[in-house]
Amino acid sequence: MAITITEAAAHRARSFLEQRGKGVGIRLGIKTTGCSGLAYVMEFVDEVDDTDTIIEANGVNIVVDGKSLVYLDGTEIDFVKEGLNEGFEFRNPNAKGECGCGESFNV
Repeated sequence: MAITITEAAAHRARSFLEQRGKGVGIRLGIKTTGCSGLAYVMEFVDEVDDTDTIIEANGVNIVVDGKSLVYLDGTEIDFVKEGLNEGFEFRNPNAKGECGCGESFNV
């Protein structure tokens, strides 16, 4: 398995990187938080660590640290618009449940 990104999400990520004017990709990770235990974290990556895994998909480098990869393997990143709201959405086959607000998950 690997982490994948839809064309819509890749287009949005590429546009963010272009507007920023620098960066080698987008970091996808997890942090302990929320009512279900884990939350997704996305941020720009300027430098890659030796322990990072780089996955190139649809023209975007997705950088994941080893600790997070265990929980994120198989995840698909999408970018969705619903009414006035828009944002990245994660389809993670490892998630066993989510909190009611959708901000955190558990495995």
